[in-house]
Amino acid sequence: MTTPELGGTIDAEAVEDERIDDDVEIVEDEAALAAADRPASTWRRPSLGRWVIFGALAITVVVLDQLSKAWLIATVAPGDAPVLVLGDLLRVVHGQNSGMLFGMLPQSAPIFAVVSIGVTGLIVVYHAKAGRGIVTTLALGLLLGGAIGNLLDRLNHGYVVDWIDMGIGAVRFWTYNVADACITTAIVLLLAMAIVPRISELGADG
Repeated sequence: MTTPELGGTIDAEAVEDERIDDDVEIVEDEAALAAADRPASTWRRPSLGRWVIFGALAITVVVLDQLSKAWLIATVAPGDAPVLVLGDLLRVVHGQNSGMLFGMLPQSAPIFAVVSIGVTGLIVVYHAKAGRGIVTTLALGLLLGGAIGNLLDRLNHGYVVDWIDMGIGAVRFWTYNVADACITTAIVLLLAMAIVPRISELGADG
């Protein structure tokens, strides 16, 4: 009789098929767990186009900053009467800032020149790691341009040339320049992204 042998063969095949099914389920479970451990999206580095925007914005800020300062030096001497633009609300003056942003920590130009060189490098590195969103690129481009603009002043003059004077009567804001305005705008954008992280993902390329 061959029936028992046939039945044994069928049972062996069934056991083998069940073992294979179990192995497949284990592999699928492990793959699912691995996928769950990975982040939903990979934060890729900025594209070439994003680098172009970053660099072009920084260069534009440097050019505008240096041209405005060159015009000021050629037009208004230190100590001259302010040039009224919007009455007393907005004036042009010739200021020489030996400190940092908005005249803080005066007589520190050499120290801040060294610091500025390091900061420019850090800005580029940070953009390489976190510059996928357009807002991040714009903020860091403004920051880099402003840092280089004021760095050139410290290297060329030993101080930063400030010329924008705003206020009402005797109540005046710190005198500043185009580079300072761009740095301040960049800081505001970076703070906004820190408070609301979704902003940093706006216009993300790739």
